[in-house]
Amino acid sequence: MLTWLSLLILALFSGAAFVAGRRRAVATAGGRARVLHSLPDYYGTYAALWAGVPAALLLLLGVMFGGRVEDAILQSSRPAAVQALEVDRQDVFYSDARAIAAGKSPSEVTYEGELKTALDAKVAEAKRIETVLKVGVLGASAVLALAGFLLAFPRISAEFRARNRVEGWIGVVLIGCSVAAVLTTLGIVLSLVWESWRFFQSVNPISFLFGTEWSPQIAMRADQVASAGAFGAVPLFAGTFLIMLIAMLVAAPIGLYSAIYLSEYANRGVRGVVKPLLEILAGVPTVVYGFFAALTVGPLFRAGFNAIGAALPPGPIATYLMEVQNQMALVAGVVMGIMLIPFVSSLSDDIINAVPQSLRDGSYAMGATKSETVKKVVLPAALPGIMAAMLLAISRAVGETMIVTMAAGLQAKLTVNPLDTVTTVTVQIVTLLTGDQEFDSPKTLSAFGLGLTLFVVTLCLNIIALRIVQKYREQYD
Repeated sequence: MLTWLSLLILALFSGAAFVAGRRRAVATAGGRARVLHSLPDYYGTYAALWAGVPAALLLLLGVMFGGRVEDAILQSSRPAAVQALEVDRQDVFYSDARAIAAGKSPSEVTYEGELKTALDAKVAEAKRIETVLKVGVLGASAVLALAGFLLAFPRISAEFRARNRVEGWIGVVLIGCSVAAVLTTLGIVLSLVWESWRFFQSVNPISFLFGTEWSPQIAMRADQVASAGAFGAVPLFAGTFLIMLIAMLVAAPIGLYSAIYLSEYANRGVRGVVKPLLEILAGVPTVVYGFFAALTVGPLFRAGFNAIGAALPPGPIATYLMEVQNQMALVAGVVMGIMLIPFVSSLSDDIINAVPQSLRDGSYAMGATKSETVKKVVLPAALPGIMAAMLLAISRAVGETMIVTMAAGLQAKLTVNPLDTVTTVTVQIVTLLTGDQEFDSPKTLSAFGLGLTLFVVTLCLNIIALRIVQKYREQYD
């Protein structure tokens, strides 16, 4: 609460610095804002940035690392009674001291004798440390805010290049965001590579990449009896791409044709109603689609195939159709395709609308019809963007988990039959990392191997698609 109050006071001070800086700029120009190097608001923004940003950063650092500093100081001196405890009990002791100092309930552990005395002393010390840290951070932030304002305010004059300085601040922020994005991506990749390397030390990569049996049930403890396990990932990727293919067969034509209709044929009234309705589907949680697949689409498909099997002459096909269950790849793919329609339709519609009208007018001037213009001019011009929309839909389909879990099952099976139960890579990753896990076990580490392999496969698909788009764009240009 105190931190939020401090940030509010700092925001008010920055607002006052903005007003003061703006007024000083206008005053130094003799009331003629047009003689200033920059707009008056740039001068106010420059003063507000120096008054608010450094102090705000200090407050945020205090919030993020203040607890760790407090713990380090509190544990720097350990009473003899505490040193006699086990390491886990010592952690509980200091956690209780911090909890009591903060006014919270401690654990159920009872302290008596010297431990009780040590606990009371540590509680008092924790309160003192917390008070000193809070007062120190708040005082330093106040001094920093005032120093920043006093540094920036005298510089403001009619010749001062305030716009350049403000844009420099913005450039620093953008560089910081870019560096954070790059480091985050690098950290994800390195963590995947490291954990996958640990996994491949226990499992042969060849058997993992080309094995056709997935059964990662191995012993997680020395005294536990379990099977040796099989880590062939081919069934998982086969199920992933089977469901993705079914989903794209549903989403790609419906989404693209609806985008063509809305952008080229529909009037404003129809477009104003249909396009928002399509985009509403994008906001539906995937668990709702999963329930829809499990409770509606699955039973409907099973009843349909069972009826077809009953109508056929007796034989293996009829028997197979009569035994079809609710969970199958076809159900998951169809429902996932319905979920992807808004992505394909909305993005393709925006891309088609971005094609210059001059291309359409030139086609009409040559005597082409509307359908010929759409096929020969509009779609080729919009193809790179449409491909990007398709890639986004494919990435969403590959990464979907909830619909597959509820509609396709968890059985790893190497098949191309859409009526069979299958599973995907993402479902297995969630399954492997759910609950208490041993991160020294190949069973758990296999999740990272699956993640790294899926990352490489998706990257290769994106590179191939981008190369196709670039080549076609060169021919079109």
